[in-house]
Amino acid sequence: MMPIDKLDLAARVALASDVARRVGRDASAFRDNAGSADLQVEIKGPQDFVTIADKRAETAIRAAVSEAFPTDGFMGEEGGGEHSGKTLWVVDPIDGTTNFIRGFRHWGVSIAVIADNQVQLGVVYDAAVDKVYSAIRGGGAFKDGQPINASTLTDPRQCLAILGHSRRTDFMKYQQLSNSLYDLGIDYRRMGAAAIGLVRVADGIADLYYEQHLFGWDMLAGALIAHEAGAQVQIPPLDVALGEGGPVIAVSAGLACEIGFLREAAGPLISV
Repeated sequence: MMPIDKLDLAARVALASDVARRVGRDASAFRDNAGSADLQVEIKGPQDFVTIADKRAETAIRAAVSEAFPTDGFMGEEGGGEHSGKTLWVVDPIDGTTNFIRGFRHWGVSIAVIADNQVQLGVVYDAAVDKVYSAIRGGGAFKDGQPINASTLTDPRQCLAILGHSRRTDFMKYQQLSNSLYDLGIDYRRMGAAAIGLVRVADGIADLYYEQHLFGWDMLAGALIAHEAGAQVQIPPLDVALGEGGPVIAVSAGLACEIGFLREAAGPLISV
């Protein structure tokens, strides 16, 4: 992929922010008024779902990108897409679909743009607070235009972790990692939406996000936002993230030295 200049990124982050907020609000309003049959839930695997709202949101995002940047590539969780082109949009139209189905508001819209073999921008709409998190590489992280920063806590006994888990990975390992965090004195939560967990780290609400396996559309936007907010973030190489997926670690600088066991469990990763 060819380099992309900052003006191009500014235009793309503006579009991504606008469309993420719009489709997120539309999906939220739809869910508030929908009966169970209206959601048209399809089961992709154990605890892995897609609804008509996911499909509509991805279609709307794809249409907006195609109209504004017709030469860009697009990869969505539900509809797939192309890897080629100067830039590639990587989209999860509703991250946390299980939460969305059940009316648990920890879900969001995740949009990343890749160019020059790096994640160049990330946008996450957070349905719980109706806010848009955003970042351009090298430009800091923001929540509705206001700068945000990762936590500065250093005492594990004051820290909060958010963990993710899917049935693609070993539950016993998840329990062992949870126990290791407990032994350090770190409290933890599991919310079921990776993009939201990552922006919680970016916003200083949590000190750590870890999940053993995610796909690129789940992790890339939130990972860049957390990185730009000052967290230490590691992900698989982009070709792996966009293919089979892998682990993600986002940790505040003050807690980074305490979580070597997570890095060991994750295996080879790269910095965002």
